[in-house]
Amino acid sequence: MKKIDNATVQRILDAADIVEVVSDFVSLKRRGANYVGLCPFHNDRSPSFYVSKAKGMCKCFSCGEGGSPVSFVMKLEQLTFTEALRYLAKKYNIEIEERDMTDEERQAEGDRENMIALNDFALRYFEKNLRETADGRDIGLSYFRYRGIGDAMIEKFHLGYALESRDALYEAAVERGYSERYLFSTGLCSKTDDGRIFDRFRGRVIYPVFTLSGKVVAFGGRTLSKEKKIAKYVNSPESEIYLKRKELYGLFQAKQAIAKAQKCILVEGYMDVISMHQAGVCNVVASSGTALTVEQVRLIKRFTTNVTLIYDSDAAGIKASLRGIELLLQDGMDIKVLLLPEGDDPDSFAQKHSSTEVEGYIRDNETDFISFMARILMGEAADDPARRAKVITRVVKTIALIPDEITRNVYVQECSRLLFMDEDVLRREVGKFYNEFRLKSREERERLSYADIPEENVEVIAEDLVGVEVARSGGAMGAASVEGGGHSRFLRTYELAVARLVAKYGNYAFAEGIDEDGNDRPITVLEYIEADLDGDNIRFVNQDLAHFIDEASRLSRCRWAYDLEKAKERLEERRKEEFAEGIEAIRLKASDNGSVSAMERSLRDAVDHNYLKGIEEFSVVYLAKQLCSSPDDMVRDLATDLVVERHVLSKVHTKYAKVDTEQDLLGELVPRALHELKDAILWTRLDDARKALRESVNDYEKSMVLMRQIKEIEETRSELAKLIGDRVIAPRK
Repeated sequence: MKKIDNATVQRILDAADIVEVVSDFVSLKRRGANYVGLCPFHNDRSPSFYVSKAKGMCKCFSCGEGGSPVSFVMKLEQLTFTEALRYLAKKYNIEIEERDMTDEERQAEGDRENMIALNDFALRYFEKNLRETADGRDIGLSYFRYRGIGDAMIEKFHLGYALESRDALYEAAVERGYSERYLFSTGLCSKTDDGRIFDRFRGRVIYPVFTLSGKVVAFGGRTLSKEKKIAKYVNSPESEIYLKRKELYGLFQAKQAIAKAQKCILVEGYMDVISMHQAGVCNVVASSGTALTVEQVRLIKRFTTNVTLIYDSDAAGIKASLRGIELLLQDGMDIKVLLLPEGDDPDSFAQKHSSTEVEGYIRDNETDFISFMARILMGEAADDPARRAKVITRVVKTIALIPDEITRNVYVQECSRLLFMDEDVLRREVGKFYNEFRLKSREERERLSYADIPEENVEVIAEDLVGVEVARSGGAMGAASVEGGGHSRFLRTYELAVARLVAKYGNYAFAEGIDEDGNDRPITVLEYIEADLDGDNIRFVNQDLAHFIDEASRLSRCRWAYDLEKAKERLEERRKEEFAEGIEAIRLKASDNGSVSAMERSLRDAVDHNYLKGIEEFSVVYLAKQLCSSPDDMVRDLATDLVVERHVLSKVHTKYAKVDTEQDLLGELVPRALHELKDAILWTRLDDARKALRESVNDYEKSMVLMRQIKEIEETRSELAKLIGDRVIAPRK
């Protein structure tokens, strides 16, 4: 098995011009140093899609999509990283060289490909059963007809039927050469203790589950038997290719409609999705009966921030889904809730109405989630004062999850009216809970964040979080650096500020240092930040950002020196060409030897300046381009958000005076960001120590230890306060 050679990947990334790539899909107009056009990811009416040729980046400042040439093609064409590389290689006529995979790579890639290939075979097998077998037509197809599902939807969602036979799928797959091992690992078949093999989905209609890119990773099967002992639904178990928390049923079929409508309608089951699509409302997905997860929220947010949740007339189910809804609120999503008429669910309602009627009903009856929640819960509380107080507290806590202050205040005003509570009282309570949510430990959030980190790093991260390294090193800053993990949301702002400087300027040499031999040497932004953090034993507590910094460091270690030398070679060739062209022009213009010498000196200074400026520009954008073209989805998306700037300084401000850019001010901005992060870490440590002191009033010895710790932390913060805001090192000239 082959994999694209790293050198080929780099040639593709170097050749891909963001303006040329985007221009294949978007009509661009030049605007200053950048280009602008209508965003291809949403229904853009005025140009909001910006492309920076110098940085090799694009970004929509309406929907947030964008990235490097690779990530742009991946998102727009729904390709994998490798497929996007092949697309760009074809565009730029780059011959793809492949290398043999390592045993580990071959094993992992082979397992995934074999499991997906087997699922694809099973998909076609189930579809064939539905259409070409007597049981499939008489039982499976008749059921779909009874449920009002037509041929177009059966084909669109690839619905099928599993025969009642004990091992029909197993026999068919083995006969076609598929390994028994993958039949078990995908969950299509299982084996009893006495060695008998069973098909998991026998005697059921089949609903395949597709990834966002259209790969079949799982199946859901519904029994048509009336036997009470038989489970109504059976689903594929989680496997190497299928994690339930990362998939939404119907998203593959709905993604374009969601992006176009700028709204995602969320229902509960397979048939709800299919019937809504059949009614012409195609921006519909299902969580398949489970509460929303962080990963599913991120999937939706790739297409829209507007979500409408549809419930049947029995609103009791909303309480079970509050956890997922809270995740949506925390991510800044605009949530609406819709109650259907009594006796209807999304499936039955869609079957009885046209698309215009369904869309009209949604538009006229959806309401904001907070108001809906307040009405539902308050109705249950009736006239019981204690229950009313609990309902109000719950509503207030939910409002406090909303990150946007203006939105929080609007909901406070609305709930004051609905709950007959004083607005100022509600606002104070919301503020109190909002601050608590920012500062409190969120163990569940930390656990879920591991989903973004490679498995081999999880043990290391867990060790950091419990403070093993701190226990070894000691010290106020060391302790705070790890125990701050309980304040991850509060610290995230400061960690993002440091990560942004790494993403934008990581390999730019902004200061002078001294090497082991006592000689001056340039220090890059990344080197300075790593040395400073390591010196105080600080590791980011937000694990996606910690992984991001690690990846930036790895890229710099592995490729920077080689790529810099190649860039210098290219710039040296350009310098020679510019000098030769300049000399030829001088010979045509100069009238005497003195003029020739003066013009040659001026020319040499100019080409030397261009050479050094070229190295500087390469250094500034190097790490940003690498990170924004990473095969790691989390790294690539985070880098895009950190690197691309929405605002560009107007020419009016720069025409008559020299304005210091962020790059000019790195000498003070980098140390300041680090000092502010350390101060934030110490604040979390101080907050924890003060809470512990309040809880240990009856323990004299423990109280004395805590008071000494508090004093030590306060003294350290006082020293940091003297540094924050002041120039700490001189920038390189």
